[in-house]
Amino acid sequence: MTESLRIAFVSMHTSPADLPGSGDAGGMNVVEYHQAFALARLGHQIDLITRRSDPTQPDVVELSDAVRLLHLPAGPPAKLAKSLIDAHIDEFSAGLARLAPYDVLHSHHWMSGVAALPVARTWGVPHVQSFHSVAALPGSALSEGEPPESPARVPGERLVATESDAVIAISAAEARTVVERCGADPARVVIVPPGVDRTLFHADQSPDAGSDAAPSGNPHGYLLYAARLQPLKGPDLAIGALAEVPVELRPDLLIAGDVSADFAAYEADLHALVEAHELTGAVHFIGPQPRERLAGLMRGARIVLVPSHSETFGLIALEAESCGTPVIASAAGGLREAVVHGETGQLMDSRQAEDWGTAITRLLAKPRLLARMGVVAQIHARRFNWTWTALLLESHYRALL
Repeated sequence: MTESLRIAFVSMHTSPADLPGSGDAGGMNVVEYHQAFALARLGHQIDLITRRSDPTQPDVVELSDAVRLLHLPAGPPAKLAKSLIDAHIDEFSAGLARLAPYDVLHSHHWMSGVAALPVARTWGVPHVQSFHSVAALPGSALSEGEPPESPARVPGERLVATESDAVIAISAAEARTVVERCGADPARVVIVPPGVDRTLFHADQSPDAGSDAAPSGNPHGYLLYAARLQPLKGPDLAIGALAEVPVELRPDLLIAGDVSADFAAYEADLHALVEAHELTGAVHFIGPQPRERLAGLMRGARIVLVPSHSETFGLIALEAESCGTPVIASAAGGLREAVVHGETGQLMDSRQAEDWGTAITRLLAKPRLLARMGVVAQIHARRFNWTWTALLLESHYRALL
């Protein structure tokens, strides 16, 4: 029997509220969660190590026989905007160093890597880095509407990209970014694609799995946007696109997602945009959804919209496809790998609302095409499997050891 490994997934700004089933529709903490449990099924012991963000959080939470969640003190025990968490990297690093050494430290996001890298060096164990997002270049479209980057982020990303023993990218697009923008050695960068939880995200209908009818009873059903409400994710484009769909074909739009602390006022801006487009009653802000409910909403949607400025992969698109629902997405980053243009949906080079509206209208007006895309989407999504993801991770860990 192959020897079991003790692996730490280090993520300073992951919290229990971000784990699947908690109502968060975000993608990357979902990736960490599923990677951890898939590795546990291969016989490894996994600790998810994060910052205490609530004074009631215990030091250790047993998530299963092989997966634990550990909370370390680093700054005030309260929810902080991501842009403020990096002030507490040194404190988090000190707490990590007090733990018993692991066989592998795998950091998620740049702050975690800056904290964990020196600890890995002290312990003499490999340090593996996953980014999930990389700072936008100054003046680029990716930074439009975003808060200023922490001054520590760009040098921090370069540090962990160049000094880690391996960098795990989730897509070819992310691999290119960490090499070109962060200076990672191409020989140390490997691509490990995500999987899909097909026990949740499947096309089989059940009475509570969602329906084509919108909450308002719209006979044209609904479109779905599921992501955090922040400019980078493009919910404003989804709203503008709906306004461009002819009334005689126009579905409703469900917006499922929470507001980040960095964008506390942004939801009000979106409501104002709905009013400006005279879409009140057609756009429904339904907040963050549990994963089970999100899957049902995907099954019931006519189309899922992913209008992000940038995505390292776009797991939400893959989950929608697994539910048999076509996706219209930005031709950005890893979305070009998650969506097969013309087969499982459509990729958009334009960020003009009228162009998105035209694409939506074209698919809605051709139900046979929409149905065919839904069938091919399910087949495409089956390529992505969490067990295969875990086997790839395991092989890369063992190569470093």
